[in-house]
Amino acid sequence: MKKDDQHPHGKYKAKPLTAQEVAHDAKTRLSIINKEFSEGLEFIRKYPKSVTIFGSAILPETNTHYQQARELGAEIARHGYTVVTGGGPGIMEAANRGALEAGGKSVGLNITLPHEQKQNPYLTDFYQFYYFFSRKVALTYAAEAYVFFPGGYGTLNEFFEIVTLVQTQRITPAPATIILVGSDFWKPLDDFIRQHLYKQHGMVDEEALSLYTICDEKKAIMDTILKVPVISSVPFEKK
Repeated sequence: MKKDDQHPHGKYKAKPLTAQEVAHDAKTRLSIINKEFSEGLEFIRKYPKSVTIFGSAILPETNTHYQQARELGAEIARHGYTVVTGGGPGIMEAANRGALEAGGKSVGLNITLPHEQKQNPYLTDFYQFYYFFSRKVALTYAAEAYVFFPGGYGTLNEFFEIVTLVQTQRITPAPATIILVGSDFWKPLDDFIRQHLYKQHGMVDEEALSLYTICDEKKAIMDTILKVPVISSVPFEKK
């Protein structure tokens, strides 16, 4: 997409918006948001059998989780799934790299950031977003499974959003499979959810504890993914 399609003022630089700015530029911004939603969803619709992989953008090639993501990306591609990521470096690069090396479809849904997150070189197709929320919708659209590797605020945000969408049935619970890879990273968070959210404070019920699975073994991860029926329609709440 062209730069002037990405921002109301034709610039890539992102900054926080005030209420006055939103009101002043509402018409233009809504036009761009609508464009990203419609084009982004049409783009991802081309890949009806897919697995979306999330994770840190800063992990280097030498990191164990990078290597795991690369191997898993290849295995997913070998089974005929499109590997979808945020299109950036780190875990995203690793998963796309594995998929490409295995001869599969490797898709990136990139985001324009202040420090220019460049798309990784292992994509067979990509779409560039300006707004995080329209990108996040596309990342959750029609995936057979969501695989989360270790990451920072962005990864945790995406994890909790998808868990919430499943819990509130905005994504169909049956086909929505959430797999957390890297027990060294995810187990402490799981303990927090179980001990504090569930047992101590009662903020979630017991059913909420089964919305995700922590798994490190590639074969077990693939077995879980392969059990999920391929969906052909939008997995969001029907009107």
